[in-house]
Amino acid sequence: MSQVHEGPQEPGAPVGAPRPGAEVPLSARRFDELLAEAVAFHGHLCPGQVLGIRMTLAGCQALDIDRPRAAGKGLVVIVEIDRCATDAIQVLTGVSLGKRTLRHMDYGKMAATFVDVTRGRAVRLVARDDARQRAAEWARDEPDPRRAQMIAYRLMPDAALLRLEQVTICPGWLDRRRVRVSCDVCGEGINYQRELVVRGRTLCQPCAGLTYYVPAVAPAASDEGPPASLEAVS
Repeated sequence: MSQVHEGPQEPGAPVGAPRPGAEVPLSARRFDELLAEAVAFHGHLCPGQVLGIRMTLAGCQALDIDRPRAAGKGLVVIVEIDRCATDAIQVLTGVSLGKRTLRHMDYGKMAATFVDVTRGRAVRLVARDDARQRAAEWARDEPDPRRAQMIAYRLMPDAALLRLEQVTICPGWLDRRRVRVSCDVCGEGINYQRELVVRGRTLCQPCAGLTYYVPAVAPAASDEGPPASLEAVS
């Protein structure tokens, strides 16, 4: 059966952007082709790229999604770490933060959940902790540990490399309403129901204490008092 290959990249289009023409199914693409696309997007070859490809193939196969880009917003991927594998997942599936089809939960785990929004199904994949230690078993002639990982991650069966489980996404987590409110402390706008209600006040997460930054210059004293403790969050 003949394949319809994607056309050339549009001038000025970002690396990894969908190309004109029909999307070639993942099952019909060679691993080396997928790896070259992931490396071009990420910038270098590494074990994480190989692992991200394996996670993509396993996740999409489990959901019977062979053309992930064509799925559009019907496919959402939730990654739990901001490492190399995430780039491979993004470029091969077409999910992105801007389309709200790529979500990042900073759990520090080499894991990703693939969600078929249309059919209400989801699978979570986690890289097995012992896969790195067992890499030498699959690449006995490779003395370099990093290269041995890349070889092994290509060859290992899914069950040896990944743990897959069916999961249910918590109600309301993916379909938050598109509303905007203002924080009662800083006045900044908060979108998509990300506000917290603390002691009857609507707060953004930084003002409620969930923050990754502090002002370089301390703000003037306020009658509002310090941010309320998260223990009071309802």
